Amino acid sequence: MASDPLYINDNIVLAGWELTEQFVLAGGPGGQNVNKVSTAVQLFFNVQASPALSDRIKANALKIAGKRASKEGVLMIEASRFRSQERNREDARERLKELILKAAEPPPPPRKKTKPTRGSVERRLKEKSGRGEIKKLRGRPGGD
Repeated sequence: MASDPLYINDNIVLAGWELTEQFVLAGGPGGQNVNKVSTAVQLFFNVQASPALSDRIKANALKIAGKRASKEGVLMIEASRFRSQERNREDARERLKELILKAAEPPPPPRKKTKPTRGSVERRLKEKSGRGEIKKLRGRPGGD
């Protein structure tokens, strides 16, 4: 069941033999056609065994996939949005492409630690002591 290669970007191309497609019956609109023709597509892609992806991209892809990935690292995308088999097939391949592109994004820059300004520290301490004074005034008056 080899299909056409899937071009993710200039550096990543998934070979046709890496993708496995299975066609199943789909629910939803379609009239009598829905009971006779297997239009939904289940696209399987073994992320762990793919030679086209780096280890970082594999780990990110499995994290993004969540429940759609099995413990063995096989990703399953089910597409039944459209009434035709071909459009569902294209939809599943497009969703796989988007997932891998998202996994291939560079990590965000590290957070820079900042200190509060002197003015903000002073304002906080002044407000804090002011609240303390208000609470002291709530007590019983001292009758000395």
